[in-house]
Amino acid sequence: MSESYTTMTPISNFSISTESTSQKKAELWVPRYRFRKILSFGFALLALASTVGGVLILCYLLWTISAEGINSLSWDFLNNFPSRFPHKAGIKAALWGSAYMAIFTALISIPLGVGAAVYLEEFSTDSKLRRMIDTNIANLAGVPSIIYGMLGLAVFVRFMGLGRSILAGALTMAVLILPIIIVSAREALKAVPQSVRHAAFALGATNWQTIRSHVLPVAMPGILTGIILSMARAAGETAPLILIGALSFVAFVPEGPLDSFTVLPIQVFNWVSRPQEEFHQIAAAGIVVLVALLLVTNGLAVLIRMRSQRKIQW
Repeated sequence: MSESYTTMTPISNFSISTESTSQKKAELWVPRYRFRKILSFGFALLALASTVGGVLILCYLLWTISAEGINSLSWDFLNNFPSRFPHKAGIKAALWGSAYMAIFTALISIPLGVGAAVYLEEFSTDSKLRRMIDTNIANLAGVPSIIYGMLGLAVFVRFMGLGRSILAGALTMAVLILPIIIVSAREALKAVPQSVRHAAFALGATNWQTIRSHVLPVAMPGILTGIILSMARAAGETAPLILIGALSFVAFVPEGPLDSFTVLPIQVFNWVSRPQEEFHQIAAAGIVVLVALLLVTNGLAVLIRMRSQRKIQW
């Protein structure tokens, strides 16, 4: 009995060792906690400085361009065709060309992009073919736009015989923005809770009825966000259209999808490349018009997205 008693560790010594261990851990934890707080605060300041810096640079650029081009804005500037004389030059042909390009690009890319996203996310099964398609779509989203211009020149302009037409340009721009629309639409579909689908299936709805009446309305705000970003990119792209042969001087309004065309970015690029200072001023005015159109169209799209988002009731 005495031997077993002597081999036991006293409770007082055990409690003292436990308290000392906890004290050592606390002494080590406090400096690390302070360091993490300092690091977190520094990262927040860095993110804030980056945001403020980007916004200030953008505001400076917009202010500089607006101050240089505001005097050239007039009804004649919007209603005149390009000219060799700066005081007679206008953007009527470029405005109509940009409108045609935006309409045909949207009509081609939006149904294909959303349809591909719905099929890949809701109907297709996990297979090697699907994984290969996913990898290719992700890679195509990062391909430089000049590559799409080469593709449009080889396929749409020469192989299909569309020439330097609005339809060839719209097809090229649709291929350019398709990966963005597909990726954003798939992410929006993934964000829809599975409970929405299960509830529809429990009431006897088919897969297509579930997607059409429940999944797509819930995912529509995210899909519209991707469409807005992709159309804004298409409206500001110049390199692919120059490569497929879009004209820099058009003195007529296009009447159909097979007519020659120009767009605002190409017209601005043409004026900026000239040595006369007067052309630089009307180029700034063209940039102001382009930015205003982008803001108006994006604002309308955002309103539509917010309205569709308010209709969602969980």
